[in-house]
Amino acid sequence: MTDTAAAPDTRAADRYENRLLVILFLSFGFVFFDRQALAFLAPYMDQDFGLSNAELGTLSGVLALTWALAGMFAGRLSDVLGRRKPILVVAVVLFSLFSASSGLMGGFAGLLVARALMGTAEGAVLPMAQSLMVEASRERRRGFNMGLLQGSSAGLLGGIVAPLVVVWIAETYDWRVAFYVTIVPGLIMAALIAKFVRERSPRAAAGAPAETAAPVKEPRVPLGEVLKLRNIVVCMLIACAYLTWFVTIITFTPTYLTEVKGFGPGTMSGVMTCLGVAWVLWGFATPAISDRLGRKPALIGFTALAVFCPLAVVYVESPVLLGAIMIVTYTGLGCFTLFMATIPAETVPRGALATALGVIMGVGELAGGFLGPMVAGWASDQWGLQAAMYIAAGGALVVVALAFALKETAPAVLRRAAA
Repeated sequence: MTDTAAAPDTRAADRYENRLLVILFLSFGFVFFDRQALAFLAPYMDQDFGLSNAELGTLSGVLALTWALAGMFAGRLSDVLGRRKPILVVAVVLFSLFSASSGLMGGFAGLLVARALMGTAEGAVLPMAQSLMVEASRERRRGFNMGLLQGSSAGLLGGIVAPLVVVWIAETYDWRVAFYVTIVPGLIMAALIAKFVRERSPRAAAGAPAETAAPVKEPRVPLGEVLKLRNIVVCMLIACAYLTWFVTIITFTPTYLTEVKGFGPGTMSGVMTCLGVAWVLWGFATPAISDRLGRKPALIGFTALAVFCPLAVVYVESPVLLGAIMIVTYTGLGCFTLFMATIPAETVPRGALATALGVIMGVGELAGGFLGPMVAGWASDQWGLQAAMYIAAGGALVVVALAFALKETAPAVLRRAAA
């Protein structure tokens, strides 16, 4: 009787896991579609605003600043209230509205405000989505699921679809129209989350109907106790350096390709799409490999490859060869899932999960996402855009060194070590 009764519950949990993955995959993908749009539209906006490299870096940085603060606040609020779904729904609705508002702005100051508001809404999405997904995931699929949610989704919609769609809209209509259309998919995803996502997954609730269960408050874990864990501190430092690598590349590469290398809009869009292909590929492959080989060796090895991506932008002249090298070396986004989600989730108790994820993301966005592009923009105005690429490569080198201090958390690896 026990086995017969347990089988349907297991199948239901597996079905919910897959459904949740699809919904959160698309939701976070559209977050990055909106975030990436500015970089791809910058050459068109320059005709109206005359943006300097420092101003472009500031626009990217202010979004990262508010994203960081919102992520830390939302993560802690979620753990205190024991609720994630309502925060996620509100965040998705608001970032869609604020993203579209960028097209209404008539100057740099207005655009700065719009990007700040957009970051405030978007910052809450990732900690909520990661927390919901990790609880619904089977152990053997934990890294794979988190990689698809955070890495491949952003790569597909932010790295492949965004440059093709927003550049086409800007060429065909106007760059403002490209911002306006971003409101539609976000509102659709908010409705799907409200209808289909449960506050507590069948797997986490041990078969209890999540839609009828009261919110579950886990024992509160003080933030100070979370920050005493070595893996959490190391992941925070890694986030600072890796966000510098990522945001600097994605902010300045389109401008570098058009202004320094002289690529046309179509060629630039094609090369940037190669980054998206790599983002999708490594976004799920890296965490899946880490499920078997270990989080630490995967992070070290794939980050060592990531060092060469920004250097290729500077030294490779052929757009075809550059695109091919980018596919091979743009491995960092697969690593993001490891230090931002999987390793912390395997380190802290459930009652501190959203807090840990929010703090790691928030500190990383503050240092790497906010300060990183601003420094890179200033350096580019002083010494040329290649300075930004060197700063990005340096960020990846720092991550390689920091990763050696991590404690392994992959369950399969720990079991083999114990045996």
